[in-house]
This record gives sequence, structure tokens and C-alpha cells, in this order.
Amino acid sequence: MRSLYIRILFTSILVILVSSITAFIASNIYYQHKLKPYNDQKISKMAEQIQAFYETNREVNLSDYLEHISDLGYQIYIVNEQGSGYFYGGSFRGTELDQQVIKSVIGGQVYHGIADFPPGLFITGFFDNDLKNSIGVPLKTAEDSFALFIRPNVEVQFGELRNFFAIILVLTIAMSILLFVFNTRWVVHPIIKLTEATKMLAQGKYNIKLDLKRKDEIGELANRFTHMTRSLEQLEEMRQEFVSNVSHEMQSPLASIQGFSHTLLHADLPEEQRRHYLSIIEDESKRMSQLSKQLLMLASLDKEEAILEKSSFDVGDQIRQVLFMTEWSWREKELAIDMDLPSIMVYADSRLMQQVWINLLTNSIKYTEEGGTIFVRLKQQDDLCVVEVEDTGIGIAAEDISNIFQRFYRADKTRSREEGSSGLGLAITNRIITMHGGRIEVESELGKGSVFRVILPMK
Repeated sequence: MRSLYIRILFTSILVILVSSITAFIASNIYYQHKLKPYNDQKISKMAEQIQAFYETNREVNLSDYLEHISDLGYQIYIVNEQGSGYFYGGSFRGTELDQQVIKSVIGGQVYHGIADFPPGLFITGFFDNDLKNSIGVPLKTAEDSFALFIRPNVEVQFGELRNFFAIILVLTIAMSILLFVFNTRWVVHPIIKLTEATKMLAQGKYNIKLDLKRKDEIGELANRFTHMTRSLEQLEEMRQEFVSNVSHEMQSPLASIQGFSHTLLHADLPEEQRRHYLSIIEDESKRMSQLSKQLLMLASLDKEEAILEKSSFDVGDQIRQVLFMTEWSWREKELAIDMDLPSIMVYADSRLMQQVWINLLTNSIKYTEEGGTIFVRLKQQDDLCVVEVEDTGIGIAAEDISNIFQRFYRADKTRSREEGSSGLGLAITNRIITMHGGRIEVESELGKGSVFRVILPMK
């Protein structure tokens, strides 16, 4: 499998080569259609001026005259009717020329060999050193008639310049390829690091540092990957902690059930003590059952809004029903219930909202001392339904308030254990309210009580 580095590098080199060849072909086409006719006219005027000067100054030696012209950067071939010809200013690579052309030029016609020179695919005609690629004009002396063929001597006129441009072209291509090599490496290097990081992540290694300070898309990708890694690490920590907490919560009642069951089986106990041990086993079994139900509910709630079955119901009436359901527990502690529950209709999942009120009220009953008071108030604010559950219980420390909605968190660990709390009730409550688009607020002070305020959209 080819690496991305090799792919980008070869693609870049291919782009350079294709663009260079395309540019050369385009330049050749431009020369053939635009510059070649212009060049033909320009050389034709030069040939006619040479012809006119000599024919008006015949006392000048023709050979010396043509030698001087060739020294100015031209290639010249002069031939008479008998076929005797001479070259000035360097020989042509191609010297074949149709005799009919020579005769027509001697006869007075101008030969436009530059304009009529056949084009080639990769050859720019201007540089073809061929006798056919020239301009022919008639030239008469006192003794004979000649055909004079002339074209620019590219080696003399453009030799250094052509080499200069060739060096520029070669250096440009070489430097471009070299820069592409380094630039491709610079582009691909962070992707290689990201690939290695994903391999580490797949192995469960979350301590990954990507030292990328780039501000482009790759830098943004690296930043997002780092954030994702941290989120996955936190999720893994939460998962491990959750498993640990569940195992711990299960282990405690199981150990109690196992210990007391072993004692009942292998010891001769009085009836009263035996009943006491059986009641403990029953309580621990209930505790495990309650924990299992809450875990199943959390798993169900994690499926998001798909499980919501909303309908319109009277929330005040629902809270009164919950107070009636828990009457035996708050009467047992001789708690006073101060309630203000007007009839307010909300559109929500009544089954889940009932669980919210059960969790909040049972918590208030559990953490309020005997003879205390619980206040339950319901009111409407614009399109919001606000429910407050206030108690005069033990309260919550300021440093614990931000954590009480975490799963298995207990502010008062000793008392919660004695009361049989699993630490899931408030997590479930917060999850249900969040799913309905609401929020829950907490105000509390140690020794003075707590206020749980549920703010819920009515629709």
C-alpha cells in the first residue's frame, strides 16, 4: 500500500511535468499561429533591404557584403542558376532545397519558407536550423543572377539567452520538486502522528500528546482528536468507576446475605435472633432489588428521548398522589407537610415525572430529623412549571452540591449506607428532567436544610 507521502509527492511531480509539457505545447501552438507569420514578415523585410542595398551599390564586393551581414547574426545561402552555392554565417543542419524553389526565386519570386515550414508536435519552428526554414529573395549582379536565402542565426542572436532560459527552466523544475518533497513531508508528518495516536488509542492508551501548533485544517483535526481522546479517557474512567461502584454496591448486600445465611444454617439460634437475621437478609435483598431497578432505569434513560411517552397531566395532582404513597414514612417520623399545589397542566412523561417526585420526597423524608417540616410548592412562571421541595433536614455541604447528581455519589456516606441509599436517585432525577428540557437547582446549608427546585417546560 502506498503511503500518503509517496502519493502526494508523485502527484506533485506529475503536475509539474504535465504543466511543463502543456505549457511547451501551448507555446508552440502560439508560435505557429501568431508569431511565425510575424517572424516571416520581419525576415522578409530584412532580406529585401539587403537586396535593395546591394543592387543600388553594386561596386560593393558581394562576398564581403554578405560576410558582414552574417556577422550581424544571420545565416545566408546564395546560389546561382548553375547550382553553385555558398554559405555565410554558419551552415544549415538541413540543406535540402527543391530546385524549383531556387529557380522561382531567381526568377523574381519571394520564398516564404518560414511561414510555410511544417509544424512539429514538440518542435518550435523558430529554432529549426533548416534551409527550408528561411526567406528567399532574388539578387542580381552585373555578371549573374542569384537566389539569396536568409534566416536568423539563433546560436549567435539567442545562444546565451536560450541557455539562460534553459538553466532557469531546469532549476525551476528541480527546485519545485525539491520543495514539494519537503512540503509534502511537512503536510504528511502530522497525519502520520495522528495515525500513530489512533493506534495508541485503539490499544487503550489515552495519554497522547500531539504537539501540533498549526492553524490549518490539520491543526484543527489534531485539536479535535486531543479533545476526543480526553473525552474518551473521562468516559473510560467513568465506566470503570461505575463498574467498581456497582460491584461494591452488590458485594455489600451479598456478603451480608451470605454471612447471615451461613449463620442460620450452621448455628442453633434463638427464635428472636433468627428472625432478626432473616429480616436483615430481607432488607438486603430489597436493597439489591432496588439497585437493580435503578440501574435498569438509568440504562433505559441513556437511550435519550426515544423512550419518552409524553401526555398532558395535572402535575399538582400527581405530587399529591406521591405524598399519599409515602404517607407511612413521613408520618412515622412525625414530619409536617406544608404544601401549595395548585392545578397546573404540563406536557411530559407522567411515569418518569412521578419517579422524580418520589426521589425528591423520599430524600427529604430520609434526611429530615423527626418532627421536621417538608415544604412542597408548585407555581407557574410564564411557560414554565416550577416545583420546590424544601426540608429542614441535615443539609448538604457546599463542596458536595456540585457532585450530588453524579452516579453513586453520597454526600453523607455513613448515613446514606445506613439508610440503604445507592447514590443513583438524584442521578436518575437529573437525567429525567434534562431529557424534558428542564433543569434542577439546589440550595442547601448544613444543619438548616435543602431546597430542590425543578424548572420544567409546560409544553
